[in-house]
Amino acid sequence: MVRLDNKGLFYTEWFGNEEGLISLLLLTNPFSYQPMIDGMDRLAILIMNEVEPGNEIEHLLRDSARIQVRRVTPARFEGWLLSGDNHNVVQALSQGEILIDHGEYLSGLRSRLIEWSPLLREQKLLCEFSKFVRTYLQAKQDIRDGQVLDAYSNILSSLHYWAHIALIEAGMHPELTVWEQLRSVNPGVYKLFEELTTSQETLEQRVQLVLLACEFSVLTKMESSCALLIRIISSRQEPWLPAQLLLHPDLVGLSIDISLLLQKLTKRGCLLEIARPLRTRGSGLLELCYKSSDR
Repeated sequence: MVRLDNKGLFYTEWFGNEEGLISLLLLTNPFSYQPMIDGMDRLAILIMNEVEPGNEIEHLLRDSARIQVRRVTPARFEGWLLSGDNHNVVQALSQGEILIDHGEYLSGLRSRLIEWSPLLREQKLLCEFSKFVRTYLQAKQDIRDGQVLDAYSNILSSLHYWAHIALIEAGMHPELTVWEQLRSVNPGVYKLFEELTTSQETLEQRVQLVLLACEFSVLTKMESSCALLIRIISSRQEPWLPAQLLLHPDLVGLSIDISLLLQKLTKRGCLLEIARPLRTRGSGLLELCYKSSDR
């Protein structure tokens, strides 16, 4: 049966016969502007087995309605969902209308999102913590280099990721209005945001204050935020190479800085760094791999 949206646009007729189509998600814009769909009137997300280069995005016009079409593979769509790189995908999945869904792919994904499965929560925490640490360290280096404005920009991003972590820990999905969400969930982090953005102290003093708070948070949240990675590494006796970890089913497609996380966890004593001969590259060269510290 061909389904219509409230403008009578035949989306299933237009896209339903595309080869390799798995699911079709439609989001309608009820407002004059909605960041979720980039100011367009409709967003149609097509989940495809494969997407040909140059066919990822289209802008169409029908009866004065502007339609954005996005074609993505399941891996890329789930990467958006987990990493937060595309901040609108959670809202699109939860609020959009599923028009086609072979194998109930999107329905299952939506159920996982609503139920907030333990694995999904751990994956989200790991992604947000990776970005939190990266931006905090960049802000710290900016201050050392005397680049106060860059430090401010990066520490503001770091606070944003910290806010995401706090919301996930509270069982919530971070939304676009993250600071309104956070106000009642974690007043401490919200207060840091206010201090950074509205305090009468100098810009450098404000940045330094938040840097100290972030440094403490990195240490206290490291094990809980990296629980998934630590558990994977502990799942076998043989040490892991970084590339092997990225191929693990629970980590594939995640937007994480694996090298940074491994080094931080090693210095914290959560992991052991093992150096072993690399026979294929000549004498004297060792490769680093990682195993559980069993502490």
